[in-house]
Amino acid sequence: MRVVSGICKGRPLKAVPGTGTRPTTDKVKESIFNMIGPYFEGGLVLDLFAGSGGLGIEALSRGMDRGIFVDRDFKANQTVKANLELCKFTDCAEVYKNDSERALKALVKREITFELIFLDPPYKKQKLVDLLEEIHKNRLLSDMGYIVCEHGDDVSLPEQVGDFTIKRKEVYGSIAVTIYQWGNVHE
Repeated sequence: MRVVSGICKGRPLKAVPGTGTRPTTDKVKESIFNMIGPYFEGGLVLDLFAGSGGLGIEALSRGMDRGIFVDRDFKANQTVKANLELCKFTDCAEVYKNDSERALKALVKREITFELIFLDPPYKKQKLVDLLEEIHKNRLLSDMGYIVCEHGDDVSLPEQVGDFTIKRKEVYGSIAVTIYQWGNVHE
């Protein structure tokens, strides 16, 4: 596992110890960023089920200004912090040990909007539609932002959630990636 591109290209990242998390493969990560970027001119990224922090760190490496990383697992948070240090991103990142619902409520109170949101929950505990609805209801996504959902290929997400519509969906073996944007965004 490594940073695929940007200012930290090639830098190896630590994985979360144990078998509780499954990091996004470099191939899938590269494909995701080719669909939404591949590079950015600033912005704020939310990595809601951070695991090792690989997706959010990739976004920072590719030009996002700041990142917020959330995971409810202590080992995952320690790994995110170590990976941020390896990439010298500690000054532009916040790491929180929290569950997704509480984290979203806290972000709503801060009145933050994100240009990029990663939702990569444990495949067995899918609640992506609920999370998308919460993000929509509270306008946590900027007008031109992206929500990237990683899920099992057996999960079919709706074409539309509120005003979010699917921009793209790809399948990589047993992994699927669904990307949402506000419905009024034209390419």
